Amino acid sequence: MVVIAAAIVLIPGAPLGLITTGVQALAGLLLPSATVFLGLLCNDREVLGPWVNRPHLNVITRLIVSVLLLLSGVLMATTVFPSLDIVSLATDLTVGLAICAATVFDALRRSGRRRPKKPVPQQFALALASADRATWRMPPLASLELVSWSVGTRLGMLALRGYLVVGASLLVVKAIEVGSA
Repeated sequence: MVVIAAAIVLIPGAPLGLITTGVQALAGLLLPSATVFLGLLCNDREVLGPWVNRPHLNVITRLIVSVLLLLSGVLMATTVFPSLDIVSLATDLTVGLAICAATVFDALRRSGRRRPKKPVPQQFALALASADRATWRMPPLASLELVSWSVGTRLGMLALRGYLVVGASLLVVKAIEVGSA
């Protein structure tokens, strides 16, 4: 991304202000998804052992991701439609995000079907039981098992994918619009 922007900046007469705004909008679009994947990694007990996130840190992570999604939505919308009222847009996005979160939470609660946690490999369980934070080492990547996501995580990943597709599409449309003007 930086290499492409640097190459475009070298073009004589390139609209540097628009390029900078576009790169910022793209970074704002990608930041929430990167934070989500970092949060998933921080909760993988097989990788981090005794260093996994505590429940209160997961609540803070969810709050941070929600705020990032809100700010990213405002950034994307104002980049594509510069004349929008930011206050009303932020309010609408906050209400929409809260409704979506409540709907997903309710659907998951009503379904009551939670995927049982996979049993921890015996070798890993013994190492985890005897290891403390000072001596913990991640097992080799080859010995790690594939992660299986719950229904809620799968729905969240699907929503995140949709968010990225819609946001990237809006940015492409805006780039074409600006480029043809």
